[in-house]
Amino acid sequence: QVQLVESGGGLVQAGGSLRLSCAASGRTFSSYAMGWFRQAPGKEREFVAAVSRSGGSTDYADSVKGRFTISRDNTKNTAYLQMNSLKPEDTAVYYCAAASRTGWTSTVRDYDYWGQGTQVSVSS
Repeated sequence: QVQLVESGGGLVQAGGSLRLSCAASGRTFSSYAMGWFRQAPGKEREFVAAVSRSGGSTDYADSVKGRFTISRDNTKNTAYLQMNSLKPEDTAVYYCAAASRTGWTSTVRDYDYWGQGTQVSVSS
């Protein structure tokens, strides 16, 4: 069992930055690939970014490439999502998730554990 707690969300103006954190507890953090997803009102949950267990491989949704960076620190049991050049369309609840696999995955159903989410709101 893994417990995930997101933090770092908030309200920011367009063009601004936020850094989300996902603190994990329970089983060995380094045993899981980690991902970030988001869900806007009335929309399905969508993939944002993912990182492999070691942190050596990452993947991003086309809509955030070049603006967002996913990383992890296995010594601190924490994953991060650095979000730069934020746009109003980035507004959503952001969730971190853990998958019992080595490599990254962008598929929601591949993830075994989810956090409660943190709200990110970007004003124009």
